[in-house]
Amino acid sequence: MSKYIKTLVLLAGIWLAAALNGYSQDIPKELYVGNNIPDSLKEDANSVVRYSSEEYDVQGPGKFSYKVHSIITILNEKGNGEAAVRLPYNKKYSSVGSFEMRIYNADGKLTKKYHKSDMYDRAAEDYESLVTDDRVLLLGHTVASYPTTVEMTYELDASSSVDLTRWDIQGEEQSIQNELCKVVVSPDAGFRYLNKNTSIKPQKTTSGSKDVYTWQVSNLKAFKLEEGAEPWRVYPTVQFCQNKFSFYGIPGDISSWQNFGKWILDLNADGSSLSPERVAEIKKMTDTIKTDKGKAKFLYKYMQQSMRYVSIQLGIGGLKSFPATFVDQKKYGDCKALSNYMRALLKAVNINSYYTVINAGSNEEPADYNFPYNGFNHVILCVPFKNDTTWLECTSNTKAFGVLGSFTENRKALITTEDGGKLVSTPKSQARENQFNSEVHVILNADGGAKAQAKILSTGDLRSFFVNELPALKAEEQKEDIISEFGIKQPSAFDFQLGSDINDVKEVNLTIDYDKFCDVMAGDKQFIRPRVLALWDASVPITEKRKTDFYFKFPMQESCTTTIDLPAGYEVESLPTNSNLKFSYGTYDLSFVYNKDKNQVISTFKFVLNNQVIPAAKYTEMQQYFDSINHAQNKKLVIKKKA
Repeated sequence: MSKYIKTLVLLAGIWLAAALNGYSQDIPKELYVGNNIPDSLKEDANSVVRYSSEEYDVQGPGKFSYKVHSIITILNEKGNGEAAVRLPYNKKYSSVGSFEMRIYNADGKLTKKYHKSDMYDRAAEDYESLVTDDRVLLLGHTVASYPTTVEMTYELDASSSVDLTRWDIQGEEQSIQNELCKVVVSPDAGFRYLNKNTSIKPQKTTSGSKDVYTWQVSNLKAFKLEEGAEPWRVYPTVQFCQNKFSFYGIPGDISSWQNFGKWILDLNADGSSLSPERVAEIKKMTDTIKTDKGKAKFLYKYMQQSMRYVSIQLGIGGLKSFPATFVDQKKYGDCKALSNYMRALLKAVNINSYYTVINAGSNEEPADYNFPYNGFNHVILCVPFKNDTTWLECTSNTKAFGVLGSFTENRKALITTEDGGKLVSTPKSQARENQFNSEVHVILNADGGAKAQAKILSTGDLRSFFVNELPALKAEEQKEDIISEFGIKQPSAFDFQLGSDINDVKEVNLTIDYDKFCDVMAGDKQFIRPRVLALWDASVPITEKRKTDFYFKFPMQESCTTTIDLPAGYEVESLPTNSNLKFSYGTYDLSFVYNKDKNQVISTFKFVLNNQVIPAAKYTEMQQYFDSINHAQNKKLVIKKKA
């Protein structure tokens, strides 16, 4: 063992002993010097945590203080985020105490010092909320050279919280020299913790009447997140929670999913009904519809056409919905308010539904049956009909009835029933529910140019591009986005029309002109890649031993039939070979036919991805499969002038 490593081990022991005994300690000067980091900790690292101490002192339900002292060396510009800090607070229920940031050069010399008075104070914007009570203190240092070491110390106090948050042990491409976390809590608080991607165990001691849990790690090498991996499946964290909490002065119990669901239901109980007059109107609107599901579909469409999504996080608005009567009058609300309003509409016609909290986002981390905590960020609605269960996303005015999509599908959600909360699974979409089907007609010119017409029909998440993303762009940006999204060869002229959206099948029509469509002209021959839309051209890097699963956003099914009219006086010299490829989670078929009578080449393409999560053990098979697809799609059609 080298002298330097022995020193690190000794220092780690000193730090841990100091943490366990609760007294402060001087930090060794070596940790401020950026030039003395072991090579093993610099490999694949953008930053190195030289020392970090996080301490939670839990004083009661929802009430705790949080102290941080960190020393982080930034090795390159990718690590510059470590020289910025964002501290959230709320004027009534949380505060930022002392704060200091110190900057050191490569030799460990102090070059800059910041205080709390240097921080920028503003509303905590989240790109969704129009108004919020939450605020944030911001500070960022501009790193001029590397390595630069940043030391931070600060304290936060909170008196309103459902959870005690978590300890994020290691970030992306970051190594850890020494790090510890301590939780001081009463034995009767029902404190519990959950390890994620780590087997670390705390050392438990006592201090006065409280228990003290201390975790420590040291000499963790940096690693890169594999392409297509989800961070929550990889990065080591420890989630903290205590059974009793207080949120905006309202006490609660999260010792079980049942108790937490009951608390959420009770929190919103006073605003889940419409006025008697509106109830009568809603009943009249639906009195000719015979089935409950038909009524629900009608009311869902009514809500989509009448309401708009606006997030306003005031007071307890982070968890409590606006009353249904407010939404009915003002015609707007956030996910909580709109889901609660839809629930009230259904209640008016005697249809039961469940207000449901969920962690939204493509492939986001699911809730854990055995560890109740508030890891949710969104609300949807669950409608249990007699023969099936329908799920409603209430914030979208374009989403099809009963379709969740990749934002909330295939994960655990907490429905809130009269008997309390129940953790259930949302449905998983099938490839056939996310379709992109197209027909393309290309007329080739003898000079190598072409004109093309394309008709596209899309459903599910593939429909979302045309009904949600595209309308938010300016006209020219829309054209650029379509050309980029579908790998369309640069045209000389391009236009599109958004067509009908019947039964949630979106039609789009493209008109494309090319001055040069063929790839190569050689004498009397044209070499052509016989496609207009590049529907699948993904590739993934070769990896000797994949460690983590690969995630797509959703399963899908794509097809395209392309008819190519050859110029007068031309014929086919050679067609690309047909391809039929398979792997464990999908298929690919590409075929070509030459119709001499019509002088047309017809290609038929079909791609199916049956599952969006590919196990690590199948990664190499997938990588080779994608390479084979790209090879097949790059083959040329060769046409020539007739003799």
